Order: sequence, then C-alpha cells, then structure tokens
Amino acid sequence: MKRSRWLAAVMAFLLLVITITAVSALTYRVVWGDTLSQIASRFGVSLTTILQANPQISNPNLIFVGQELEISTGDTPTATPTPPPNITPTPTPLPTGSQTYIVRAGDTLSAIARRFNTTVSAIAQASGISNINLIYVGQRLTIPGSGSVPTPTNTPPPPANEFALGAQTLNLHNRARLDEAGMTWIKYQYKWPSEDTLANLAEIIESAHNEGFKILVTVTGDTPYPAANSIDFMAYIAFVQEVAKLAPDGIEVWNEMNIDFEWPAGQISPSSYVNNMLAPVYTAVKATSPNTLIISGALAPTGFDNNTNAWSDARYLAGMRDAGAAKYLDCVGVHYNAGATAPSVTSGHPADPGDRHYSWYFLPTLTLYRNTFNGTRDLCLTEFGYLTPDGFDGVPSSFSWAANTTLNQQAAWLAEATQLAKTSGYVPLAIVFNLDFMKYEESGDPQAGYAMVRLDGRCPACSQLGDVMK
Repeated sequence: MKRSRWLAAVMAFLLLVITITAVSALTYRVVWGDTLSQIASRFGVSLTTILQANPQISNPNLIFVGQELEISTGDTPTATPTPPPNITPTPTPLPTGSQTYIVRAGDTLSAIARRFNTTVSAIAQASGISNINLIYVGQRLTIPGSGSVPTPTNTPPPPANEFALGAQTLNLHNRARLDEAGMTWIKYQYKWPSEDTLANLAEIIESAHNEGFKILVTVTGDTPYPAANSIDFMAYIAFVQEVAKLAPDGIEVWNEMNIDFEWPAGQISPSSYVNNMLAPVYTAVKATSPNTLIISGALAPTGFDNNTNAWSDARYLAGMRDAGAAKYLDCVGVHYNAGATAPSVTSGHPADPGDRHYSWYFLPTLTLYRNTFNGTRDLCLTEFGYLTPDGFDGVPSSFSWAANTTLNQQAAWLAEATQLAKTSGYVPLAIVFNLDFMKYEESGDPQAGYAMVRLDGRCPACSQLGDVMK
C-alpha cells in the first residue's frame, strides 16, 4: 500500500473513533454471528443501555441480520470500541469514478439510483445484476460516478420465464416415472432439528444431482403443535445456512406458518416470520449460495381464522407483504391440495356451499397470491395435488369432498393445472404432491391417495403430464 493511502486509512480510522466517541448515539446494523452482548462489548456500553435505546427488542437473545440498532454512548466507555465492519456513513456521490455501496434493509435500486444521481440500469450494469427487482441486505453494489456512467447498450432481453415441474418423493426408486412425466425437480421435506444429519441430507442432494435432477429442500419444524416460544430462530437460521452450503437448488423457509400445527398457537404472526426467519435466512443463504432459490413457506390454504389457532392464508399473506417479505424471497410459496373440480372452473366444489371460497379452486388461489404482491413476485407451487380414494376404501371424513374423485380425473386435473401454470408467465416451478407415497390412514392422513404412482403401479398422470411438458 502506498504511504499516502496508508496515512489516509489511519486518519479515517481515527476520525471514526472520534466520531463514535463524540456523538450520543449511532446506528449499527446487525451482521451474521452478532449477539447483543458482543455488540455492547464492542462499543463499551452495557447491555441494559442497548435494550433501553431499542425498546422494540422484547427478547435480548433474538436479533437478526440486517436489523438496525441504536447504540447510545451515554455510558462511560470501558474501552475504545473497535469500528464494526458494517457501519458506513451515508455515501456521498463522487463527481468522477466509482464507489461501493452496501445494501441496507428497505433499499431498492431505484432509491439508491436517486440517492447517487445515477440510473438503475447503470448500477445494474456496473454491479452485474441481472434482476433489478432482486437485491439483498449486505450486497455490495458498484455505483458509477457521474463522469463514468456506462452508456446503455443494446443487450438482448432476458430469457422468457421458464417453467419446471417436479414432485415430492421419498427416494428415486421411481426415476422412470419422473422422466415419463417430464419432471426435472424433486422436493425433500426436512424436519428440523431432529430428522436426519446434515451428512444424510448432503447424500440426498448429491444423489438428486447425480441423477440429473434439481432439488427443493423444505426446512420446517419437527414438532406438531409446537409450544409457545419453542422455535429457536437463531439456531434455525444457522442450520439453513449450513444446508445452503450443500448447494440445493431451492430452499423453502418453513411450512404452513399460518396454522398452529406448524407454528405456536397465539404467536402466529407474519411480521415475526418475515423479521425473525425469512429475512435473516435469505441474507444468510445468499451470502453462502447466491444462486439458491429462496421460496417463502407456503401457507395452509384456509379461510378459518380465529387469530390464535389459525390465520386465513389471505390475511397472513397480506401481513407478509406489509412486513416487506418481497425483499427476502425469490418466489412466493403456494399450496393447493383441496381441489375436487377441474382447475379452470371457479364453482361447483363439493365442499363449497355457494360461497365460492378461493381456496377450493386452482385459478382463484393463484390470482389471490399474485395480486397480494401486486403482480411483482413469481409464485412457486411447492405442493399441489388431487386426492382420490381409488384403490382404497373411501377417504377420511375430513376429506369427504374428495370421495368421488377418480384416478382418471386426478390425472386430467394435474395435467390441466400444470398447463395453466406453465402458460401463466409467473409460475416458474410446480411440485406435485406426491409421486409415490405409500402411507394411507383412513382415520387421518391419506398421503397415498394423492400419489401419482398407485400401489398397484398405475400412473395415468405420468403420461399426461409428459405430454404437457413436451
């Protein structure tokens, strides 16, 4: 390093220390691995002082990446604080040359462009950004100076939205059926924290890749009806970052957070999900594996809403949007598993007594999810399927609406739904539930009734889906 640059660096450090000492408060953005006690020690203040300056923190053991904290320096410092790596003065545009800007929570490219008196396309080109609607907290952007704003070139438009089909399966024993159906993805649901070791999950991901498939890993809880305060958010975030190191092609962040079967009763909250789970997971995963697709946990499609045991997916989805979820997902997860009519119709469901609730019908469900995010986010069907009792003695009473669905209808409806998703322009991925599950509980969970491959080996849906995907 040249002497002049070395001297400038020393002076900048001294100036930062003086500034931190002189002001009464400053803003610190939480980075990966931080704890409140570590931050307090770094700034030479007490943990109590930080909590008093940040009354929004109800649990001192729960902070998340990207969260902004007010650091009061009213206490007498016990030591000169080490300048944290992510405190950056608000950048001032330079007349010439380029500079680096670190994306903060709430940033958009258009707002950053206005701040620096440049254009979105200039920042995108200088920073190698292919999707101007997708930036993430902690991302480093190159801001071209006013004298070096690149001239837009006649670059070809991005490729049209591609569509991929897959299925949830426990293994690849029916690989030939996946090929017949034109499927290129599989889904594996991981029950955290007690299911398999990371080594076993690594084998599953590697096996999928070796067989030429992409894999979506849903990481959800392992305890039905979890107790209050039982989700260890920091441990979950750390675990999912380790999963990202295994290079899955997609990660779905939890599952059906709007019902007490999957999330503690009385604590169902879209803002808690976004702030404590989705946002920090997104940031952690993108720092580790930027090409991994992040899908928000798909909600249970329901109109039941008592504010304690369940929220309707419509209300919860709107709450996610209002909490800023769009900045922390590549695709909005969707479940559709209660169909008993052709996907293109919007009335006539056996369980729908004339109110035409969207959750019974395929297209109204997609429309609701698409419109909630104002058409700005793609939808990923992480679970869609049709239940039929074919080969079994009826269906459980709570699934009586599917009692008359035939295996041929299941095949035809899966094919039609896939065709509608494929041509929608906003559904890049659809995962059928399921390929070949064998469990069927007439008293409760008829998973094998959703299976494309039946217990006797038949699979009328396989060829029909193959025709769609061709």
